Amino acid sequence: MRAIWTDENKLRIWLEIEILASEALVKQGVVPASDFERLKAGADAWKQDLKGLVDRQRELEKTLNHDVIGFTTAVAEKINHAASRWLHFGLTSSDVVDTALAVQLVQSADLLLRDVAQFREVLARRAREHRLTPCIGRSHGIHAEPTTFGLKLALMYDEFGRAETRLRTARESVAVGKLSGAVGTSAHLSPEIEQAVCTALGLRPAPIATQVVQRDIHAEFMNAMALVGASIERWAVEFRHLQRTEVLEAEEPFTRGQKGSSAMPHKRNPITWERLTGLARVLRGNAVAALENVALWHERDISHSSVERIIFPDSCTLLDYMFGLLTRMMDGLNVYPENMRRNLGLSLGMWNSQTVLLALIRKGLSREEAYDLVQRNAMKTWAVKHAGRDDADFLVQLASDPDVARHFGEGELAKLCSIEFHLKEVDRRFQAVGL
Repeated sequence: MRAIWTDENKLRIWLEIEILASEALVKQGVVPASDFERLKAGADAWKQDLKGLVDRQRELEKTLNHDVIGFTTAVAEKINHAASRWLHFGLTSSDVVDTALAVQLVQSADLLLRDVAQFREVLARRAREHRLTPCIGRSHGIHAEPTTFGLKLALMYDEFGRAETRLRTARESVAVGKLSGAVGTSAHLSPEIEQAVCTALGLRPAPIATQVVQRDIHAEFMNAMALVGASIERWAVEFRHLQRTEVLEAEEPFTRGQKGSSAMPHKRNPITWERLTGLARVLRGNAVAALENVALWHERDISHSSVERIIFPDSCTLLDYMFGLLTRMMDGLNVYPENMRRNLGLSLGMWNSQTVLLALIRKGLSREEAYDLVQRNAMKTWAVKHAGRDDADFLVQLASDPDVARHFGEGELAKLCSIEFHLKEVDRRFQAVGL
């Protein structure tokens, strides 16, 4: 990803745009074929020495204070012939810069899509591995009903399927170039030349533009990346909670020789999940900057340019890095089924409360009557637990309450209050997300 955002790659694309435009002008009879060959030879010479081109452009820019003119001057020097007059013919700087930026963004999106696909392969394997590993589900951080760790990961798999779709859509949206001139009127180069260049680069020409491609397109790309980052953060927070000492149902890999704390040698902290949480904030901040870039003066000002030199390479490289971390975390995630079973027991079977509530309703009780009976016995169970007794159990309380027990036959309550009852549809949920 870093290679995509180097000056060498940027100027390579600039060279390609210039040569494609000149080649199209040859076909229109504007540029003599012999002059085009000299142009192409000069460009090809720089393509073999991109670092030299970058160095020369930077040197010229110190005086010219204009990056594109520094580039065209350097290329003209290499051509060293009157044919160089055709270089950049009819183009404005943003024709080259914005079209090249689109190429870089498409290249970046392709890498990010590869990242998502590789991550989902790992995630699918871990989800299947723990398809029926029971654990407690939590709402508001409090025990709710049982689920499985595999279902958690299947949910994550599904969410990153949407991330893949968003990145693919953003890639399509941003694959837009323009060679329509200083205010977008195509006064000096025909739309046919614009079409030819964009097609050769794998882009589509903007149907209408000013001097620049409109920045709502780029903001969409940045917001897609920020949203993918938000999904990464959502799961980073989940696994940070699951690693707490009191929970410890899952733990990020702790490698040989790693240290957890400068003061406390026993520590194994969720530092990578915390890092991902923080980096997602950077992606969101950069997305806000992209939104600020949408409003430009008239046919163009340059306020967006300095921002984009930072936010595009930073966000693309950052999200690529985040996916590398995320894939490593999920591939090596330590999962503790025994702790999950232990934690299931902490709520003393009260995760069956809705099951019993609905069973009583089926027996003919009103919802209010059934709710009161179930809640009464749940509160008794907590009271027994808080009194320090060892016999706190929701099923025992229910069975000993005549107002409840009289509605059930022998063994019926126990059958209802089973982990299997809650997991009977797991396979169908896996199938629904393609696992």
